[in-house]
Amino acid sequence: MKKVLPHPILSLMLLGLWLLLVNSVSPGHLLLGTLLAWLIPLYTARFWEAQMHIRKPLLLMRFFAIVLFDIVVANIAVARLLIGPMAEIRPGFIRMPLRLQGDVAISLLANIISLTPGTLSAFLSADRTALIIHGLQTDDPDAIIAEIRQRYEQPLLEALEPQ
Repeated sequence: MKKVLPHPILSLMLLGLWLLLVNSVSPGHLLLGTLLAWLIPLYTARFWEAQMHIRKPLLLMRFFAIVLFDIVVANIAVARLLIGPMAEIRPGFIRMPLRLQGDVAISLLANIISLTPGTLSAFLSADRTALIIHGLQTDDPDAIIAEIRQRYEQPLLEALEPQ
């Protein structure tokens, strides 16, 4: 089965993304999306170093719901910040030591931080132990790190990393 469908979760995500991009569920788009969702992972499977092993799928689903909620809330917060006086914006870089070790988990964390308005993953250290994050509002770097750890890193650690 792995040779025919090497990354089933990726295939489902690609199909969903295709249908969202074309904004249609017509039979033609379903067929083309299914074909792309099957061929892309099949062709790229040899480039993937490690398979992602999801240990707690329900936690991961809840985690992605939290991320979507945080993206909406952060959009509102950034809009308020940008509409308000510019003196309130205090951008800066924060160094966050990582507890995650897997490529997929680190990549997910970095992308989620970048997807959440107001923060951006700027750099991963060469030894993969720290992530440099740029934030629009960096009054309390320790609080920002603690929030990222609690809301994003810990669920990824529990759902994806081996104990």
